[in-house]
Amino acid sequence: MKAIRRFTVRPVLPEALHPLSELARNLRWSWHPETRDLFQSVDPERWAASGGDPVRLLGSVSVRRLAELAEDRRFLRRLTAAADDLRDYVTGDRWYQGQAQSAELPAAIAYFSPEFGITAALPQYSGGLGILAGDHLKAASDLGVPLIGVGLLYRHGYFRQSLSRDGWQQEHYPVLDPNELPLVPLHEADGTQAQVGLALPGGRRLHARIWQAQVGRVPLLLLDSDVEENDLGERGVTDRLYGGGSEHRLLQEMLLGIGGVRAVRTYCRLTGHAGPEVFHTNEGHAGFLGLERIAELGDEGLDFDAGLEAVRSGTVFTTHTPVPAGIDRFDRELVARHFGPDAELPRIDVGRILGLGMETYPGGDPNVFNMAVMGLRLAQRANGVSLLHGQVSREMFSGLWPGFDPDEVPITSVTNGVHAPTWVAPEVFRLGARQIGAERTEDAMSVGGSERWDAVGDIPDQDIWDLRRDLREQLVVEVRERLYASWRQRGAGTAELGWIEGVLDPDVLTIGFARRVPSYKRLTLMLRDQDRLMELLLHPERPIQIVIAGKAHPADDGGKRLIQELVRFADDPRVRHRIVFLPDYGMAMAQKLYPGCDVWLNNPLRPLEACGTSGMKAALNGCLNLSVLDGWWDEWFRPDFGWAIPTADGTATDEDQDRRDDVEAAGLYDLLEQRVAPRFYERGQGGLPDRWIEMVRETLTHLGPKVLAGRMVREYVDRLYTPAARAHRALSPDVARELSEWKARVRGAWHRVSVDHVETSAAPLSTAAELGATLVLRVRVNLGDLVPDDVEVQAVSGRVDAEDRITDATCVPLKPASGPDDEGRWIYEGPLSLDRTGSFGYTVRILPTHRLLASSAELGLVVVPSEELGEGAGVLMR
Repeated sequence: MKAIRRFTVRPVLPEALHPLSELARNLRWSWHPETRDLFQSVDPERWAASGGDPVRLLGSVSVRRLAELAEDRRFLRRLTAAADDLRDYVTGDRWYQGQAQSAELPAAIAYFSPEFGITAALPQYSGGLGILAGDHLKAASDLGVPLIGVGLLYRHGYFRQSLSRDGWQQEHYPVLDPNELPLVPLHEADGTQAQVGLALPGGRRLHARIWQAQVGRVPLLLLDSDVEENDLGERGVTDRLYGGGSEHRLLQEMLLGIGGVRAVRTYCRLTGHAGPEVFHTNEGHAGFLGLERIAELGDEGLDFDAGLEAVRSGTVFTTHTPVPAGIDRFDRELVARHFGPDAELPRIDVGRILGLGMETYPGGDPNVFNMAVMGLRLAQRANGVSLLHGQVSREMFSGLWPGFDPDEVPITSVTNGVHAPTWVAPEVFRLGARQIGAERTEDAMSVGGSERWDAVGDIPDQDIWDLRRDLREQLVVEVRERLYASWRQRGAGTAELGWIEGVLDPDVLTIGFARRVPSYKRLTLMLRDQDRLMELLLHPERPIQIVIAGKAHPADDGGKRLIQELVRFADDPRVRHRIVFLPDYGMAMAQKLYPGCDVWLNNPLRPLEACGTSGMKAALNGCLNLSVLDGWWDEWFRPDFGWAIPTADGTATDEDQDRRDDVEAAGLYDLLEQRVAPRFYERGQGGLPDRWIEMVRETLTHLGPKVLAGRMVREYVDRLYTPAARAHRALSPDVARELSEWKARVRGAWHRVSVDHVETSAAPLSTAAELGATLVLRVRVNLGDLVPDDVEVQAVSGRVDAEDRITDATCVPLKPASGPDDEGRWIYEGPLSLDRTGSFGYTVRILPTHRLLASSAELGLVVVPSEELGEGAGVLMR
């Protein structure tokens, strides 16, 4: 008989054990080994059965056992120490509070993301974007950065994955009960659950309650639409992560952005938390938050344009996708229907809203509303997530800044990092603690600092090798258990699974490959030459073994076919002891997989991997990277601690793509056969693989401090959050109006601005000039209705290519020397230094300038000389 309703009955904790509840509800336990050990000691069997989830553990432990613990003095001492430690962690000063410029730092930052990967006990993530967001919150907590996280609570989370007998991906959506998760509802002062609401077309409303997860010092607010006040359709808005059609996704993103701002305001009102001065949009899904903030300012008397300037000043936008296809785009009519007088934000003109997301640039679709485009237009500061991705993003979005070279597009980069306390195996931590002390090791993993990581250089080779072997052996045990469970799900009987006891060998070179399965990540590149792969797997002296995991999006049949192809190869009795595919990749599996592998493989189509943080997590455990030079590996690769798979970039057709895959797969095989495997199996005089161990040591000492989420968050604070807070404070309502009026005046007058004449003190251009010479540049410009304070006239010079394009440019402002004449023309002058040999050229340009602009490209306006001026883009030396 089936129950019509399900709920959880929790035992009442004895008073002496009350701190257990506080410890369970703060997700710091997910990266704090001592707290996890404490919960394990409550009931080891139930701890294992709960999947290491304290909330589930406390919901299942017997009353008798709780009574025993309440009388156990040793346990109570441990409990008191853990509770005191958490209290000190949450309330004490940390890195952020110790900064000399603390008065300039933002009082609070709101961080919006569609998914958060904090712990497997809170399954609200699908892949790298969510794991990055979770690591961002954890590192902010460790550093004392006053972040408020904002997301959605998906009742089915992301799907669970299994395989059919023939290797086809199956999806399952378990129902999550918030009361069984490490969450608490946010309550109003009268005890009712706090809610936010959105207006929908036709007079309907979308209600959502606010749940709170506590991530160390950082509150994470999650919105849940499965409430009684909603009709059935609205209750399902937060059903699945990245599920449903266009309107479903639009409603999710409106709830995340608009409802998220309202949730933050509610939280700050109820708790007294400082209101955010900076809003950080992690990818475009939450971009509507800017519209809600403009509407808030409208209630305070600012018109749309002034409100836009005020909102932009305090907004940071991070783009994670290197391809247009990865961006959410909606039909403009669908968006228009959900805004305006009969729906949400009725006091904002729908045309202004649409104008923020329209692809009004060459190659764009004017009938499409692009969430990333809106995100960029609503943020004064934007960044990609690695140096290469920043470059790709500047090129991809350059249409928003016409007239500027891609390298001048105002999108910077902050390379992602990973939260070491989450991803470093306890055994690795203990080895570091033995070498430099537990406190210094914890500090190194949270704050960074190369001097702390240098101590790894003193760890004996034997200790490193014993650790690597131990971690590999643990992975072998884990893989066999998971593989057995998978085959049982696929319908295999116990009698036919005896072979699993021989799967993998703790003394064989182990390679890991685990990630989402879109086509560009090339799950099956290793299968391009199956005979050659078999030879590598079965080599009599230097075999390799490969552990693979990953999920395809439920709607991506192409990705599912790739998984099936890989699974069918791995099912072959000749190699199934050397290559395995593990379904249902998630955080719990990853935390075993990264430490246990010797080599982490990554072979995307360059440059389509924005960052690729899985290799960072592996590196922190002493695993070496074997990767295409893409994302973070392109930035930090050195042959001292890994290998670069050669690439054949620049292909266009399907035939070219096949050839590229063949070439790069051959390069992968060559590296494995000729360099990676020989180095792993080569033994020195002491019987150890000395050169391999040295690469492990180099990985830890040189990559360790770089790949930390603590380093990443500090960069966000210094380079983006603090300047955004400063700009936000500068834009009082009057100043915001001034700036918006100035921009309107400049845009209205810009069509009359021109460069009329350019001359220098140089000899004729056919004559070579000498290095070190300085020319006087004289330029006549027409500013129309503008004045010199509105513009900057620049000389732009540098080396030129075969088409006379200036590269590695230097920009020098010129000064007004006279004017205006009767026609409004001004003369500007300034020096032009010939500081480089070879082909050298120059031009001039006019840009808008204002003290409150974050970039000279911000307005997307620039005037350069017409080609008729000739010398205006002159080449001086060849």
